[in-house]
Amino acid sequence: MSISHLELPGLARVLNDRKIVTMDELRQSFEATAERTLFRKLSQLAYCTSYTHGGRFFALDEIVEFNEDGLWSHDSVWFSQHGTLRATLEAWVTASDKGFFANELKGALHTNVKETLLRLVKGGRIEREREAGLYLYCAASSTPRKRQLLARKAELAAEEPSDELKAAILIFFSLLDEQQRRLFAGLESMRLRRGGDSFVAELVGVDAHTVAKGRKQLLERDVEMDRVRAAGGGRPPKKTRRSSRRSKP
Repeated sequence: MSISHLELPGLARVLNDRKIVTMDELRQSFEATAERTLFRKLSQLAYCTSYTHGGRFFALDEIVEFNEDGLWSHDSVWFSQHGTLRATLEAWVTASDKGFFANELKGALHTNVKETLLRLVKGGRIEREREAGLYLYCAASSTPRKRQLLARKAELAAEEPSDELKAAILIFFSLLDEQQRRLFAGLESMRLRRGGDSFVAELVGVDAHTVAKGRKQLLERDVEMDRVRAAGGGRPPKKTRRSSRRSKP
């Protein structure tokens, strides 16, 4: 179809059939070279733009069905009711009860968020505070930010091991060799999740990089098994007593 004959029903039909499209795909469908003309036609339709994949995908509003988080996806391309990733992050962080760590936002939004978060902080749209060895992203206004910090501190305190458990961990840790200590510290860090490296490092008296290395070894299964348990190690086998009786011929 020539661009001179492009009409809204035809454009809407392509968007309905494909669910999501890029500008290049629209140009191929309508043999068009002028993006400006396509954008002008698109502006006459109710549509939204993806916040992943560099905002290259378009979808009609009537097709999109946002979930309770205000997100919708098709073929691993994600859309937000807030529009761009920047707008979504600002809205989520500002409205959050306890702020967000970057890894939480990355998991929930299915895309990298660190650079956009940093730009929002530099622009004064949100703030960040150090909690459990990580940056917690909070609202820009002081009152909701204080409320978010208190809620997060309470959550982290509830997750922290008791003094008795800490003592037991230290005793057990002292019985391990170098590799076993590193792996155990990495395992505890994964169990604690947020800020685990810093917390475990302080608890057992090692560098946080050592904890991170142990965690990485476990995740990549990069473990020297012969050092974990040497051949013949462990409890010695029980000796069985042989009867001195001989069977009669």
